[in-house]
Amino acid sequence: MPIEIVCKIKFAEEDAKPKEKEAGDEQSLLGAAQGPAAPRDLATFASTSTLHGLGRACGPGPHGLRRTLWALALLTSLAAFLYQAASLARGYLTRPHLVAMDPAAPAPVAGFPAVTLCNINRFRHSALSDADIFHLANLTGLPPKDRDGHRAAGLRYPEPDMVDILNRTGHQLADMLKSCNFSGHHCSASNFSVVYTRYGKCYTFNADPQSSLPSRAGGMGSGLEIMLDIQQEEYLPIWRETNETSFEAGIRVQIHSQEEPPYIHQLGFGVSPGFQTFVSCQEQRLTYLPQPWGNCRAESELREPELQGYSAYSVSACRLRCEKEAVLQRCHCRMVHMPDSLGGGSEGPCFCPTPCNLTRYGKEISMVKIPNRGSARYLARKYNRNETYIRENFLVLDVFFEALTSEAMEQQAAYGLSALLGDLGGQMGLFIGASILTLLEILDYIYEVSWDRLKRVWRRPKTPLRTSTGGISTLGLQELKEQSPCPSRGRAEGGGASSLLPNHHHPHGPPGSLFEDFAC
Repeated sequence: MPIEIVCKIKFAEEDAKPKEKEAGDEQSLLGAAQGPAAPRDLATFASTSTLHGLGRACGPGPHGLRRTLWALALLTSLAAFLYQAASLARGYLTRPHLVAMDPAAPAPVAGFPAVTLCNINRFRHSALSDADIFHLANLTGLPPKDRDGHRAAGLRYPEPDMVDILNRTGHQLADMLKSCNFSGHHCSASNFSVVYTRYGKCYTFNADPQSSLPSRAGGMGSGLEIMLDIQQEEYLPIWRETNETSFEAGIRVQIHSQEEPPYIHQLGFGVSPGFQTFVSCQEQRLTYLPQPWGNCRAESELREPELQGYSAYSVSACRLRCEKEAVLQRCHCRMVHMPDSLGGGSEGPCFCPTPCNLTRYGKEISMVKIPNRGSARYLARKYNRNETYIRENFLVLDVFFEALTSEAMEQQAAYGLSALLGDLGGQMGLFIGASILTLLEILDYIYEVSWDRLKRVWRRPKTPLRTSTGGISTLGLQELKEQSPCPSRGRAEGGGASSLLPNHHHPHGPPGSLFEDFAC
């Protein structure tokens, strides 16, 4: 038995139009509430921007000569600002700095510096044995032979001990020191510490940083005053010249801080016999800038351990370490004055940066001749020497503070980041009347336009065949006719659509009205 399906669809023009309008209004309201707003165009942005001149050059309105002139003025001001900004940036990247000097207030007590002194002659001739002369032939230039005239080829001596040789053959401070006074108090050789340098056995006064002697007044008589006998009769005869041959007579002196080892062969000054030398000192505290303004070594940023053999870092300690490593690589040994550590040497050049905080002592040196005629006879009787010996061997060294004040010199950045930002802000306000918020406005507008264009590229257009509104599915009439098999079926059965099922007319719709029934 065939099955017949009846479909009834009603169309009302009066009802359909308002519904479609209401549905469209609902969709437009939802879209306005949920969808992203369209980006502003350039004219709208320019009219609301706080950048001076942009609204007159790019805002809404007709294009003409006036707008062209405003655009040229805006571009000229922008170019001038960029030029000034580039100049300021170049000046900042050069990292300029200046030195500020600040004389400190007088202090009631000042720490006295360490004073190291060495006799220029390293070995006493009378203290050298045949073995010493044999081992020191390359340093002293003396012929290596014993008292019987045996040459070096026939001599056999044990390996030398340089510490023992320096201690035995060096000038002894107890023999050289004739008088010693510090701040009006007597001192002796026991107040000096033995230290080894390129000049052999040397002596340092006030060497202990834990018990540094204070100076309670400035001027002569308030510091260290010593009288020395340099013992020229013990100087080595010169048979031939070597790298260590010295033609001078006197002592070598260096004034330094207790944390710094003596580097006297380069930083010391000479004191001649027959003169009283006055050394007026002033403490100077130096502060240098680290990277990127300078190359000083900041203690707070150190990653490497302290220098081997030294309690604190200093340029002198670093140079001695570099010399030790160079000798160690070539000779597998070290000299006596070098740090007592035989670690591996470093490759490449040795770099010794200046510490960021440094204490040094400025010096003013003056001298007068001694002894006068009366004192020469007195000193000759006192020390059982003749007057010629006194004039050729005796000297007086007087080291004192000029005043109990220190001079602070500090490197300071001449052009910092805050100054750069201030200058940039001034140039920006002068030429284009902008600020940081103005730049944020421009960046925000660029982001808004770029993001909108990216969304347009990524979005794919969709053409819906069916539109659902409020859960009701609406079919187009032409689509229904194309999809429905009813007309062909009715004609195939031999009748029109009006002849099928005549009893199925709409009970409320009169014939010829807007309501029509379709059945299949």
